[in-house]
Amino acid sequence: MSITVFRTAVIHTGDESRPRAQAVAVENGQIVAIGSDSEVRAAAGPAAELVDLPGAAVLPGIYDAHIHTAQYAQGLVTVDLGGTRSLAEALARVADRAARLRPGEWLLGGRWNSNVWDPPVQPDRYALDAVCPDNPVALPNIDAHTTWVNSAALRIVGIDAATPDPVGGQIVRDERGEPTGILRENATHPLRPYTAADDLGALLRTGQEKLLALGITSLHDIDGDDCWQAYRRLHADGQLKIRVHKAIRLEHFEAAVAEGRRTGQGDDWLRTGPLKVFSDGALGSHTCHTSAPMAGGGHGIEVVPYPDLVRIYRTAAEAGIAVATHAIGDRANHLVLDAYEEVGPTPGLRNRIEHAQHLRPADVARMARLGIVASMQPVHCTSDLDLVDDLLAGHDLASYAWRGLLDAGAPLAFGSDAPVEDPNPFAALYAAVTRTRPGGEPAGGWQPGQRITMAEAVRAHTAGSAYAAGEESRKGVLAPGMLADFIAVDTDPYAESPEAVLRTQVLTTVVGGTVAWERS
Repeated sequence: MSITVFRTAVIHTGDESRPRAQAVAVENGQIVAIGSDSEVRAAAGPAAELVDLPGAAVLPGIYDAHIHTAQYAQGLVTVDLGGTRSLAEALARVADRAARLRPGEWLLGGRWNSNVWDPPVQPDRYALDAVCPDNPVALPNIDAHTTWVNSAALRIVGIDAATPDPVGGQIVRDERGEPTGILRENATHPLRPYTAADDLGALLRTGQEKLLALGITSLHDIDGDDCWQAYRRLHADGQLKIRVHKAIRLEHFEAAVAEGRRTGQGDDWLRTGPLKVFSDGALGSHTCHTSAPMAGGGHGIEVVPYPDLVRIYRTAAEAGIAVATHAIGDRANHLVLDAYEEVGPTPGLRNRIEHAQHLRPADVARMARLGIVASMQPVHCTSDLDLVDDLLAGHDLASYAWRGLLDAGAPLAFGSDAPVEDPNPFAALYAAVTRTRPGGEPAGGWQPGQRITMAEAVRAHTAGSAYAAGEESRKGVLAPGMLADFIAVDTDPYAESPEAVLRTQVLTTVVGGTVAWERS
């Protein structure tokens, strides 16, 4: 194949040995030369095709280390309750969607957040029954750890007053013992057969276009085996345009081991990722596992008991599968580190904690000592800071401790957790550097000692995510031998203010040396 030379005024390579360049030569999807325009054109030869990239700068392709692409894609065609400010507003959106359903069709969607409603009431099935009495409804909240269902949905999945709470889950009940329509953590599992998309492949194709438009060239997907199979079909059909490191959900773990799946198997487009395990819930659902009680009482939910964590980790290590464990509360994070330490080193595998939101201060250094990757989502900090102040006031915690983790030597990888948050990586960079909301609140940043630099934030969202996947020899920096994945943007994040970076527009996304998306 011929060589293509991409040129622009500023290329931030992410490579410490040569941090800036003006041209990059690509052959067979890989970078073969990078440097000044004259150097690269000389190396590429006179027959090379020249492509001038628009914008203020070129960056390595963004790598989202934690995203639910099936849920994100489904959210594009279901009812979105994100941003609703009251129960009445949420119900109005549900009613509008219900009017367009076929008989028996499930009404899906979600992203409601009762913590910000006025008033902040916990919804119930009777409210849904009033606007959608006949069709079953299942609506996960914004953190996806609580699902709001109507009476029809409860009947279909067989949950009633006599149904016991599952291990690691809760069926919320009224004073008579009747289910209210709020299901937490593992109590939502019976809904899964009814909430899968009919044509997930088509939705993922749409979703990947939107992610490419945000500059995302690689991702760690955290959804289920239906998503794995859909990505395999897209890849086989030549329709996969974004690189996927696909996690294994715990419910598919035994089957995956029996199939011989191992972390890292696959090619540069689609690889098997880590096993995803939940150790606790989420702060917004009051189900994160904490050492001290949260305001209002309760220590959250231990979704997977500690002995089971150890057993699962050992089985995964023996099978050659890395582990990515969801942990938000400080007790959950502590137990996960205990379990990783008890199992011992896993050569060749990068074990991770997903979110790692609230750590005991001593566990920051321990995480670094154990080499556990902190897979974190900066916008969670700025979205949840009021909840942290309300529910965890007085707790001795290192919360969203990006600075502390980096200083201790812990590997840091950034992602979005979309659709819980917007997948826009420039919002993540802004949050990481400022620890403020887009409007600049709170002034000076929330717990500003944990801010990091823009260069550190970009690295966490590129090379850091590649390291978490064991792909640092292929992705994350622009250097000879690396995959030719990069983006042209209208704002240079190294030269402009965080506020300008927040407004960044991607102009061109190149994956494997091919323009995969460009702004019209």
